[in-house]
Amino acid sequence: MLFKSFELYLAFRYLRSKKTEGFISLSTWFSFVGIALGVATLIIVMSVMNGFREELVNRILGINGHLVVYANNGKLIADYNDISKKVSDDNNIFSVIPQIDGQGLARSKDYVSGVMIKGIRSTDLPAKKLLWDNLNKLTKDNFKTKNEIIIGSRLAKRLNVKVGDKITIVSANGIKTALGIIPQKQIFKIGGMFNVGMYEYDNNFIFMPWKTAQNFLQLGDVANNIEIFLKDYKFSDASYLNIKKKLNDSFEIIDWKKQNSTFINALNVEKNVMFLILTLIILVAAFNIISSMIMLVNAKLGDIALLRTIGSSRRSIIKIFLLIGTSIGLLGTIFGSFLGIFLSINIEYLRKFLSIILNQELFSPEIYFLTDLPSKIDFTEVFYIIFTSLSLSILASIFPSWKAAKILPAEVLRYE
Repeated sequence: MLFKSFELYLAFRYLRSKKTEGFISLSTWFSFVGIALGVATLIIVMSVMNGFREELVNRILGINGHLVVYANNGKLIADYNDISKKVSDDNNIFSVIPQIDGQGLARSKDYVSGVMIKGIRSTDLPAKKLLWDNLNKLTKDNFKTKNEIIIGSRLAKRLNVKVGDKITIVSANGIKTALGIIPQKQIFKIGGMFNVGMYEYDNNFIFMPWKTAQNFLQLGDVANNIEIFLKDYKFSDASYLNIKKKLNDSFEIIDWKKQNSTFINALNVEKNVMFLILTLIILVAAFNIISSMIMLVNAKLGDIALLRTIGSSRRSIIKIFLLIGTSIGLLGTIFGSFLGIFLSINIEYLRKFLSIILNQELFSPEIYFLTDLPSKIDFTEVFYIIFTSLSLSILASIFPSWKAAKILPAEVLRYE
């Protein structure tokens, strides 16, 4: 056995300090609570950040393709139907849709705003799942049968318009005349609105029927790009390589990670920094273990000396005090892990409870664009947190245990 019975007995006996050693007991409790709170906080924060990342990525990919095919040198794609058929032969591909991109200036009676125009076929709208699920039946029918446009709810609010109103859109692609380029403008009726919870889309985007967009932007029967939606975006690298083989060098393929590289990298850096910062909470608690155990060693000098005189080895002394420090860390880690997992699962209920108690909105949808506080527990991360906590607890116990083993019985017992 790693520990003898008397070593286990003494270790757990010393954990239960006497009344005369009340401050040592209090310090031990501080160490336990510090470890538990550090572990729980780390699990909760990592889970909330995982939830944010997944929620935001799902929102981005719910309206944008996982892979986008562009023609090199900014050219338009004339044979978009043939390209779509060529790249669709992949088990992981859910849908392939051509798309028209344009910029314009939207004007209502009183307001003007720059907009991004997206031309798309009505049959391809379901591929943009986040957008499609946000549209009501009337909006879908207006887009399909009446060639009416769909605009973001925030854009509609800025322009002070509602469904059924008309707006004028001025295209950046003008008409060439003898007098120069005359801006193309056209009046469109608003067939519906969408609110996908992403400020950039809700505030700037207008979705326009395919043929209407081609005519308005003076493009002809071409597409700006081809969006590819996958069944599982986690396997986008394999699909990228497969599609790359099918297309020649005149096309460029960009995956979702590259398109949103700045955003994804920022989230990863923030997550890593938060992990390091919050690990310091556990490190502080580990220092509490060192101080409380040094005080315990000083209080048990006589006991240690007697143990050495009756034949206990230095190794046994080290094991006794190492077990004490490790037990504090282990119990704190276990309690903190359960607390962290429980609160991560019920984080939305906790938010609502604190909002009621404090009489303040702690997670405003107007600021974060999410109605609920997201959370996703990654048990691999939980394992790393537990491992880090236990490692720090064991390391914190080594010095006091070594100091206890270095005590000379003769020096202590001389004054007893």
